[in-house]
Amino acid sequence: MNRELIVRSSSDAVDFALLKDGKLIELHKEEDNNSFSVGDIFLAKIRKPVTGLNAAFVNVGYEKDAFLHYHDLGPQLASMLKFIKLARTGKLRSFSLKDFPFEKDIDKNGSINDVVKANQSLLVQIVKEPISTKGPRISSELSLAGRYLVMVPFSDRVSVSQKIGSREEKDRLKRLILSIKPKGFGVIIRTVAEGKKVAELDKDLQNLQHKWTALCKTLNKAEHPSKVLVEVNRASSILRDVFNDSFTGIHVDNDRLYDNIKEYVQEIAPEKESIVKLYNGPAPIFEKFGIERQIKTSFGRTASMSKGAYLVIEHTEALHVIDVNSGNRSNKANNQEDTALEVNMLAATEIARQLRLRDMGGIIVIDFIDMTKGDHRRKLYDHLRNEMKDDRAKHKILPPSKFGLVQITRQRVRPEMNIKTSEENPNAPGQEVEAPIVLIDKINFDLERILKGPNKNKSITLNIHPFIAAYLTKGFPSIRSKWYLEHKKWIKVQPRDAYTYLEYNFKDKDGNTLN
Repeated sequence: MNRELIVRSSSDAVDFALLKDGKLIELHKEEDNNSFSVGDIFLAKIRKPVTGLNAAFVNVGYEKDAFLHYHDLGPQLASMLKFIKLARTGKLRSFSLKDFPFEKDIDKNGSINDVVKANQSLLVQIVKEPISTKGPRISSELSLAGRYLVMVPFSDRVSVSQKIGSREEKDRLKRLILSIKPKGFGVIIRTVAEGKKVAELDKDLQNLQHKWTALCKTLNKAEHPSKVLVEVNRASSILRDVFNDSFTGIHVDNDRLYDNIKEYVQEIAPEKESIVKLYNGPAPIFEKFGIERQIKTSFGRTASMSKGAYLVIEHTEALHVIDVNSGNRSNKANNQEDTALEVNMLAATEIARQLRLRDMGGIIVIDFIDMTKGDHRRKLYDHLRNEMKDDRAKHKILPPSKFGLVQITRQRVRPEMNIKTSEENPNAPGQEVEAPIVLIDKINFDLERILKGPNKNKSITLNIHPFIAAYLTKGFPSIRSKWYLEHKKWIKVQPRDAYTYLEYNFKDKDGNTLN
């Protein structure tokens, strides 16, 4: 398995594409004007507690107040409020928490009015970016993420990632952390810490302590509201969370970003420094690595799979619905049940990719093709869970219901990635139609069906708009020549001026329509 990170820089944003064996699996955008990223920590002021919601609205500087629920306050809220007061008045000499007198934990089933009041200063962290009409979701239980560890101030708890399967390894890591952990700080041991030595873990912990100290030093002069800790840039965040030995290349088209990423890789994995490369080729970097085409064909209402099967993805305010269709898929399966299983297994793999690619969150309902055998449903369920195990977003998958529906809840912390796959219609200015690349996928779909059907031996002509005809026939190798190599059949392409941009027909030598 090869993984590559492709970084494209523009004047107002940076795009990050994560490839797995050449296939796009994640796409992220970091915009210069995004001041409320997940992980950012603010010194904020409570505007008003709301008893009915058991929550408070907090001014973090966004146009709409952030939402802070009682359960997101953290048990050591009283200790934090005391710490902030002392730090802002300059009465704290050390920020280590080693000798800091902790207060009693707040009642986990208490009321918001019992613990906070209007105009109170509070340190809060963005856990969910502003989405649609809602302001940020925040927590006052802070966490500072490192490469191997997450440090939690005002806590003493040590926990280990559930993705580390070995009980012996979990116990080893826990013993190591307990021996080096500073008093007053909890630690969450991340999956990538598996097999690491104490020196590497201690270095990560020291970096996080320095970050905490730097945060605390700003409190004395900080205004309300103000950002006191910025989450690392998206490139470093992605590398921190997903970088492993399977990475074979990191390609960047910007000198400054190249230097930053190279420096970060030197820090976390010096032996992999050579895979960071500066791209300065003539073609745009996303086109060079085939990403632009994958974006165009992956973000439409339909998502194509092999052999004619496809997904239909619908978005509503409350949930996302995905319908699995076998299309014209033909195979050597003995019966309809085996065909349904094969298509569903393909669909599960593509759905896991689509959820990560679009960063779809909330409730997702999948309508798989009906299967009557219980062992087939179990096989599909296990396969979907396995395909989603690399998904960093928290999620839960329910077994297929009696109606054949699979329900997934997936954490949503950022707005969904939504890529426009349409372009201006040259036949009707002001209107939009699907981009040519998306249209080509549909043409390929119909051509494959025709060549597998009773008309496969007939002479075939494709009548199509002149713009698309040129797109199919120009260049070397052209799309038409690729058809010949794949199907061993020459398709005549006939431009038709009367056709609209999206209109096309396959015809035989007698002029009969085949599609």
